Amino acid sequence: MGKPDATHDPALTSWVESANDPAGDFPIQNLPFGRFREPRSSAPWRIGVAIGDQVLALADTGLLESIDMAHLLAAPESARRELRAALSDGLRHGSAQQSSWQKALLPRVAVELGLPCEIRGYTDFYSGIHHATTVGRLFRPDTPLLPNYKWVPIAYHGRSSSILASGRSFPRPRGQIKGPGSTSPAVSATERLDYELELGIIVGPGNPLGDPVPLDEAEAHVFGLTLLNDWSARDIQAWEYQPLGPFLAKNFATTLSPWIVTLEALAPFRESFVRPDDDPAPLPYLDSAANRAAGVVAIELEVWLETERMRERGDPPVRLSQSNYRDAYWTLAQLIAHHTVNGCNLESGDLLGTGTLSGPEPRQGGSLLELSMGGRQPISLPDGESRAFVADGDTIILTAFCQREGFRRIGFGECRATVAAATVPH
Repeated sequence: MGKPDATHDPALTSWVESANDPAGDFPIQNLPFGRFREPRSSAPWRIGVAIGDQVLALADTGLLESIDMAHLLAAPESARRELRAALSDGLRHGSAQQSSWQKALLPRVAVELGLPCEIRGYTDFYSGIHHATTVGRLFRPDTPLLPNYKWVPIAYHGRSSSILASGRSFPRPRGQIKGPGSTSPAVSATERLDYELELGIIVGPGNPLGDPVPLDEAEAHVFGLTLLNDWSARDIQAWEYQPLGPFLAKNFATTLSPWIVTLEALAPFRESFVRPDDDPAPLPYLDSAANRAAGVVAIELEVWLETERMRERGDPPVRLSQSNYRDAYWTLAQLIAHHTVNGCNLESGDLLGTGTLSGPEPRQGGSLLELSMGGRQPISLPDGESRAFVADGDTIILTAFCQREGFRRIGFGECRATVAAATVPH
């Protein structure tokens, strides 16, 4: 678990002037990685670094021998730190690299951003205890949390083929639905489409099959974090999920933001990991002094809604909720340690979802299922519209940032997608 260094100095400024905007997501203290290419082309994806409103083409800086993102993800933690230091040095005011690196800059609005890496495998956890409690209470008022929740990081395996880059729309899914009072299910488009506010954990170096990752080594296997929207069809989910869990209700679309904010960039925003006194202590493989001291990363998370009517009128999106990653029940190191305790081999480019990250207050729900109390209490929007679940034409936008006194604010950019009408079956 790294500590702040010279690359986090809040006084550090860049010769890329847009990076010095105090409200911007991508100052020189951030330097997240992603992939880009020319718009509407089939050219290979290139590695880019976000700096202000520009993208730095990493291959044109001479800092990497390989331009393959998989090679970068697999690099050891020490190599990542060296690369971050070199990027910081080359982009700071007065750098000797300014004249040559200026040719490697492209305006972010002029490029196509894709998935930040090729996703190998996808696992979605359930580490947001406030989400688990609220949703559980809708179905089990007396026992909202199942007996294993505070002992084991619960997860399921999802599909990587339907993980979509931010900005890409998708059609409303169809599936088997059994409505209240119906004697049999029918196939139709979901009427209870929902979003889930999550963070994505991008795996860096993998581990050999049969070789569990110890907790204190877990973060060396994490390259960084992204925003993740795990779209969910709640009516399909309610009918299919027992006994094996999510299937068609989850695998139709998962939206991922284009930038990976590295763990090194997040070093100033660490906090201690503390469990309530009356909760069970984590089992030994999920507990360590280092994890207790600084296992939490404080990240402010927000969900915004832009309806079709808002777009037509030119109205800005409306914020639906706000929460913080500090309220998750399990740390990211614990998720890695648990995922591998049985010998599972993680690979570079694997994606782990944190699960829905809701806050302790009702208004901090990370899904509409929570905010509308299962659809029974639709939320009112400023223009007179209301939503119990996501409507066709709605755009959901996830944002996130970190800020702390004595350090520069850094952000994650946007994770956005628009829901199209269901496709007509053949």
